[in-house]
Amino acid sequence: MKVLTVLPRREGYAPDRAGAIALLVSRLASPEDIVIGTEITGTPLPGGQFVAVSEPGGLHRWRRDGTRYRIACQREIKRHKPDLIEVHNRPALARALSRCGIPVHLILHNDPQDMHGARRPRQRQELMQHVRVFVVSLWLRRRFLEDLDDGPVTVMPNCLDLATLPTPPAERSKLVLFAGRMVSDKGADAFVRAWGAVSKQAPGWRAIMIGADRFRFNSPRTTFVDRVEASANAAGITLCGYQMHHQVLEAMAAASIVVVPSRWPEPFGLTALEAMASGAAVIASPRGGLPEVVGNAALLALPDETGALEQALLRLIEDPALRTACVERGHEQARKFDLGPAREVLKKMRERSVKNRSRR
Repeated sequence: MKVLTVLPRREGYAPDRAGAIALLVSRLASPEDIVIGTEITGTPLPGGQFVAVSEPGGLHRWRRDGTRYRIACQREIKRHKPDLIEVHNRPALARALSRCGIPVHLILHNDPQDMHGARRPRQRQELMQHVRVFVVSLWLRRRFLEDLDDGPVTVMPNCLDLATLPTPPAERSKLVLFAGRMVSDKGADAFVRAWGAVSKQAPGWRAIMIGADRFRFNSPRTTFVDRVEASANAAGITLCGYQMHHQVLEAMAAASIVVVPSRWPEPFGLTALEAMASGAAVIASPRGGLPEVVGNAALLALPDETGALEQALLRLIEDPALRTACVERGHEQARKFDLGPAREVLKKMRERSVKNRSRR
């Protein structure tokens, strides 16, 4: 079976600029899968065979980027003649490519009601008639089907290859970690505020932050980043900036506590899953898909509720038995998202779609 996976236009498929979608695609891709996206520098991620698309110029150069990217994708579809197309996070593009006469999977990682081609119930209803829709959490499924009758929207959660995670040290550091984009939605400033409030009550503990405004080394400076970094320095937090994914996982393996204080409703919450799988105790926001991911393995705290994040931090810092219990439950919860079963589910979904087409 030849599968062609279409990345979002701005998703880098390289180790030094990969976001959650690219990492997931690389993790799940079979060696014969074709992954298409915009041009990268250096070596691509290992999953599948990466093909950089060339957007058309000439009369097309004045068109919107989305249109030019669609045309480039259509060219690759004609060239490779896949049995199945999988489009990540772009409803309008998935709908357009469904006109190629090949089965299309639309895999949603973010709220469809914020996406071009899926904002209105009528658009989402039409999508279900032309593409097969997958989402990474029950929360996203509810968002897709809001104001609609129940429909064929399949939950296919993100996954991790647990066997490849870094080996943790024999004894973990008294370390509290924030790892994520340095933006308000991710609650970076809430983490700084909470640590500043509790650090004097946590002798021997330290805090670090990994992240920048974007998933790349040359991320832009923003007023938010400047403000948060100034506050973090005042609170004694070590700032590490952007780090590659393997470095983030190594930091999680060393940390005792990982905090995921997102303000926006995380559609899934891969950082929380990685932290649990790495053996850290987790504090997470109770919004979006995060409660599904952490189950009963984490402490939940709203980032802007007075004292909530601070109290959760102190509970874990002061109670080693509670940390141990969270770690044990976290390992058990993370096993539900292991790569092997996820690959089997994806394989069956692909085979079913291709088989249904052949019957028509």
